[in-house]
Amino acid sequence: MISRLELAEIIGKKTLNIEASDELKTAIAAFLIDENISDELDSLMRDVQAYRATQGYVEATIVSAHLLTDVVRQDVRDMLKQEFPDAKHLSLNEVIDESVVGGIRIEMSGEELDLTVKAKLNTFKRLTAARKD
Repeated sequence: MISRLELAEIIGKKTLNIEASDELKTAIAAFLIDENISDELDSLMRDVQAYRATQGYVEATIVSAHLLTDVVRQDVRDMLKQEFPDAKHLSLNEVIDESVVGGIRIEMSGEELDLTVKAKLNTFKRLTAARKD
């Protein structure tokens, strides 16, 4: 039996030419359905994205309440280039989530940077509650 990480590496190698996250999910889902192991999609997707990142294909999902401006999109791209200077390709996927009051959340395989208003308020609440104790 092949491990999930070994499977992720095999799929990662075969899908390095796919740039769009949705296309990648479709390719992985098709494979999992063929192999009758479709309940592994989410965890396998994370593993494949982690493998692809080691090969220079960095993928990030930007979650916000509204469409991103070109300035914000470029700021995120610049930040990712600084964080991953050896990246051959940066792929940004945008998701609109109306529950995000303001700001953005950047999601990557195994990482998340939450710059939303809600996260900042929660941090503020934690800090002020700690001072009262």
